[in-house]
Amino acid sequence: MLKVLVKKELAEIFRSYFYNAKKNKARSKGATVAYFVLFALLMAGVLGGMFAMLAKTLCAPLYAAGLGWLYFAMMGLIAVLLGAFGSVFNTYSTLYLPKDNDLLLSLPIPVSVLMVSRLVTVYLMGLLYSGVVMLPTILVYWVAAAFTLPNLLGGLLLTALISVFVSLVFFAVYYFVVFKAQTLISQLLSNALAFGEAVKGAAYPIYLFGQVGVGDPIPCLVISLVVAALFALIWALISHSFLKLATSTGKSERKVYKETAVRPKSVSLALLGKEFSRFLASPNYMLNCGLGILMLPVCGVALLWKGGALIELLGGVFGEKPGSVPMLLCAMGCMIASMNDMAVPSVSLEGKSLWLMQSLPVKPWQVLRAKLSLQLLLTGIPMLFCLLCLAMVYPFAPLDLLLAAVQTLSFVMLSALFGLFMGLKMPNLNWTQEITVIKQSMGVMIAMFGGWAYTVLFCVGFLLFPGWKLGFAGYMGAFIGLNLVFCGGLYLWLKKRGCGVFAAL
Repeated sequence: MLKVLVKKELAEIFRSYFYNAKKNKARSKGATVAYFVLFALLMAGVLGGMFAMLAKTLCAPLYAAGLGWLYFAMMGLIAVLLGAFGSVFNTYSTLYLPKDNDLLLSLPIPVSVLMVSRLVTVYLMGLLYSGVVMLPTILVYWVAAAFTLPNLLGGLLLTALISVFVSLVFFAVYYFVVFKAQTLISQLLSNALAFGEAVKGAAYPIYLFGQVGVGDPIPCLVISLVVAALFALIWALISHSFLKLATSTGKSERKVYKETAVRPKSVSLALLGKEFSRFLASPNYMLNCGLGILMLPVCGVALLWKGGALIELLGGVFGEKPGSVPMLLCAMGCMIASMNDMAVPSVSLEGKSLWLMQSLPVKPWQVLRAKLSLQLLLTGIPMLFCLLCLAMVYPFAPLDLLLAAVQTLSFVMLSALFGLFMGLKMPNLNWTQEITVIKQSMGVMIAMFGGWAYTVLFCVGFLLFPGWKLGFAGYMGAFIGLNLVFCGGLYLWLKKRGCGVFAAL
């Protein structure tokens, strides 16, 4: 029974890979294989490649200094953070809020088996994301340091433990570390011994955590027992509350009718208000698709606080290529903006109520434009604030500042258009858990990782190819033109074919 339930949960997550909702039929084997290959390329190629480069930078110097445990501790903590991103934000909805609760609880299935099946699903999603960090970490260590049986067993054990022990507390720290990664890595490698002794003395549990990856038997046993005890505690707490939370329908209160005047709204404002209400009513939607709303202002404030030091650091590293610093700062803004992808799941979130929107006397383009406007407003306004902070810190020439603003805002437009395009191309209207379409769909992954890849291409074209020879203004102008071409093509598709796709869903 457990195997069947886990298979059902995984089939729900990867449903769009096997089933074409638009044509109401199963995909061909070739199409399914292509989807999984693309997924593997995004996870292993893009994310795995990034962490492999970081692991390669850290491993040899730390191993040579006798600090292999510190290498595993650092990469392991990053894996914990990414594992939190992969599982913690959807744990509550996966455990308690699926739409098939009533059906499953009415069947002769033990509650404990149902709980285990959902916990296994959460575990596997955490393992998927943390494994993207730990697999290159272990392989790099074997190549650059040593391959022994204790290292093999320790690395595998550390990966398994990390996928269980994920913590949301470290999530904000992760983005801070990424923001100052180059400085921290340089300081770490130049003071590795002192830093290692400080961690070993002041944060001994982190030392034990890192020693698991090296294969030290005592830390392996201690950390395993600690994680097992924490798991037992959480299992007891979940068992106590599962039925109550899974079957609760929320509080109901008696309201007294009060006559009020309702202002008439235009169709556009009414539809936009509906999209805002849907976004604000779902914590899963806000956390997983709107993190950039918070991060862009935070980065803007960070620029006002420490922007001078960051600009000086980047100038020292890339000073031989004029225009690199403002280009990299714009790229950071675009990378963070890619974390906003409300438009992608907005179509699928209509679910089985989509017929209501299709039956109203509104045009399909008005509905799609409202979904597009939600992401544009919630990303464009924070981006403008971040640009204002950047302008106060970096001495832009007027033309360069204008081009930086147009480049980042046109990227915001491109991300929103591409997200809505993916939402229409890969809809899933028959979901049982909203987190499936918010976070676990192929369309969301392609939109988010595609935005990151486009930003990396923006940086690579300037730094590694002769883009810097065009100067900041020339290179920005070229990319703005490319952005506008893509935006124009996507806009025309949405206005013509996209409306037909939406009406036929």
